[in-house]
Amino acid sequence: MKKTILPFLASLLLIWQCQQPPVKKEGLTIVCTTSMVADAVQAIVPKGVTVIALMGPGIDPHLYKATQGDLERIQKADVIVYNGLHLEGKMSDILEGLSAYKTVLALGEFIPASALISYGNAEQIDPHIWFDLSLWSTAVGGVKDALGAKYPDLKDDLDAGFFDFEQDLLATHNWAVMQLQNIPKNQRVLVTAHDAFGYFGRAYDLQVRGLQGISTASEYGLQDITNLVDFIVSNKVPAVYVESSVPKKSVEAVLAGCRAKGHPVILGGQLYSDALGKAGTETATLIGAFKANVTAIATGLMHPTNPAQ
Repeated sequence: MKKTILPFLASLLLIWQCQQPPVKKEGLTIVCTTSMVADAVQAIVPKGVTVIALMGPGIDPHLYKATQGDLERIQKADVIVYNGLHLEGKMSDILEGLSAYKTVLALGEFIPASALISYGNAEQIDPHIWFDLSLWSTAVGGVKDALGAKYPDLKDDLDAGFFDFEQDLLATHNWAVMQLQNIPKNQRVLVTAHDAFGYFGRAYDLQVRGLQGISTASEYGLQDITNLVDFIVSNKVPAVYVESSVPKKSVEAVLAGCRAKGHPVILGGQLYSDALGKAGTETATLIGAFKANVTAIATGLMHPTNPAQ
C-alpha cells in the first residue's frame, strides 16, 4: 500500500501545489486532522484565520482514510497540523511527505520522548497525548511557537490565545483532580474499548485496561474478551465504558460476560476518546469533552460493587 498509493497521492498533491499562486499571510487557512487538534489550533489563532478539521465527531482517526475532498483541502492549506505518533494511521506517511514543500506540524514532535508512554520495548508510542493536559499544553505551545516564527505578524495574538488556552487547561486539570480524588483505591480501574486513556490514568492515578490496544486497528478475539471479563470480575470493577468513536458491540460482549458470572458491572456511559462531540454542544471542545469524561468516570467508579442480592 505504501509503495503504490503514497507516491501517487504525493505526486498528485505536488502537481496541485505547482498550479497554485504563492501563499499569502492574509486569509491564512490551517487544516487539522482530528477534532482535538482543530480545537487547540482554533483556540490560539486570531480571528480571520480559517481552521478546518478533516475528521468530525465520532470519527476514528486510527482507521480513517483520506477522501478526495480531504486531499483538496490539504493542497489548499497554508499550514497542516496533525497529532502525529501514528494516531492518523495510513494518513501519517502522506502528511510527513508533504512537509518537503508545505508547513506541516505534528504535535507529538513537541513532546519530550521521556514523557511519552510506550509499549512493546518502545516500538509503539501511545498517541493519545491530549488526555494529559500538561502534555497537551506543551504540544500546543510548540505549534504556537512554530506558527509565530513563520508568521511574525501573528505572534502577539498567538501568544495571547495560547496563554488563555493554557490557563483553561490548568483549571480543568485542577477540577478533574477534585472530582476523581474520592474514588476508592480498590475501584480506581478504568476499563474501555481500547487503550486510549493511558495518559489520563497516569495523570490521575487510575489503572487503565482496554479490550483493544492503543490502536483500534488491532484486532481482538474471544480470548481477549474472556481475559478482560475475568479481570473485571476478580477485581470487582464497578463500571466499564464505551467510546464515541468505537463500536459498542465489543464492550457489550464484556458486559454480558461479567453478568453471566454474577458480577453486576454497569455501563458507566460513553467517553470521548479519539473524537470530540457534535458541533454546538459542550463536548465539541476538548475541555467540554474532558469534563464530561471525568464526570462519567467519577460517577461510574464510585458505584457500589457489592453483588446483587
